[in-house]
Amino acid sequence: MDADKLKKLERLLDEQEIRDCLTRFSRGMDRFDRETYLSAFHEDAVMAAGPFVGSAADCYDWAMPMHEAGQVATHHNLLNCTIEIEGDVAHTETYYLFVGRNRDESNWIAGGRYIDRLEKRDGVWRIAVRTNAIEWSGVVPTMPLPFHDVPDIHGNGAPARGKDDPSYRRPLTNLRARKIPS
Repeated sequence: MDADKLKKLERLLDEQEIRDCLTRFSRGMDRFDRETYLSAFHEDAVMAAGPFVGSAADCYDWAMPMHEAGQVATHHNLLNCTIEIEGDVAHTETYYLFVGRNRDESNWIAGGRYIDRLEKRDGVWRIAVRTNAIEWSGVVPTMPLPFHDVPDIHGNGAPARGKDDPSYRRPLTNLRARKIPS
């Protein structure tokens, strides 16, 4: 492989590792998985999120009780992402859409951008500095969840905040009976 192609391949691999890192943050928040959440950050990382400024571990400990008390489910969706890499430092801007199903049955939606500085230390990309630019927020009307009346809808596992969520099951198998609705 020529040098130009090798350089492009290395950049693509770095970009994918950075995207994987950003995704671990979202999954860790939504599944209440502290280990996965923290794996997105260097131990000395600094976060600024709303009124909070401090370490990633302290931010998790601050945010989780708030999410647990306020919502039955959260989705931190990552959207457009720009990545600028210079050596072992990368700067990213990732648009996000946050949705929370509140305990009062309302739905909270917010959008903004995660602006991050990531560093590659010992061959691993993690967030070193994060700021959260919240740009809008609102409450949307609630409707019944789709297929809520199907008796075995959670036969493959009910959505959960924790490692009992079906996304952690290995190997994933179908436990529901075959059925093609008419």
